[in-house]
Amino acid sequence: MVKVATIAGSDASGGAGLEADLKTFEEYGVYGMAAVTLIATMDPDNEWSHGVYPLDESVLRAQLHTIFHGVGVDAAKTGMLGSEQAVLLAETFIREAKLDRYVLDPVMVCKGASEALHPELNRLVEEKLLPLALVVTPNLFEAGQLAGVETPTNLEDMKKAAKIIHKKGARNVFIKGGSRLSGQTTAVDIFFDGKNFNQVESALIDTKWVHGAGCTLSAAVTAALALGLDPYEAVSRAKKFVTYNLRGSFPLNRWVGPGNPSGWRKGFN
Repeated sequence: MVKVATIAGSDASGGAGLEADLKTFEEYGVYGMAAVTLIATMDPDNEWSHGVYPLDESVLRAQLHTIFHGVGVDAAKTGMLGSEQAVLLAETFIREAKLDRYVLDPVMVCKGASEALHPELNRLVEEKLLPLALVVTPNLFEAGQLAGVETPTNLEDMKKAAKIIHKKGARNVFIKGGSRLSGQTTAVDIFFDGKNFNQVESALIDTKWVHGAGCTLSAAVTAALALGLDPYEAVSRAKKFVTYNLRGSFPLNRWVGPGNPSGWRKGFN
């Protein structure tokens, strides 16, 4: 059995974070494990305002010891880390395992926000985890933060950011433009391997229920790498997976709604 781990936060609503990761791993047919870095809650009595509760360092260390030393992994991803200790522990276990297939999802902002969640941690992630990543999967805001430039608004901006991020250590850069690029009629992402650019496109899905889409995509990339796909094949397949995921999206309540991780079964071969 192919074994995959996520080091990420738990979303109490179940739509994002490690919950989305594990659902995705299951759909890819790999064995998923999770190390919980923090618990994220949402308050229905206060317009779904978020609360974030990091776990103690000893608790996270014990989880990682179980996963990496007790079971072993073929690939791993990180999502929301939320503390300096979580970043450093993730680096330690990934580096000691000499894990080649590591995906960095640099969660820096919640959907709808325009400022980084933890600016002081972003630089630490860039320093400690970016050089370990086989693939990094930033959205436009995160790409700008990692590259140290303004948030990209077009394809040329994305390419410039990808080059900078690659120079900082990531072997492959996959920037998610999606529906946010100016002048685009399709959902466009950019993949850069240090030499060549590939444009990965799909139809725009008309939905506002996109909670957990970024987590799902990075988890799909991780699972595909674990199964032996090369990075470009992995991101291309993940893009299709997320497209079907969003086609089946639905509301949980008036604030939020996720995609359907089993949506690919209706047409994804």
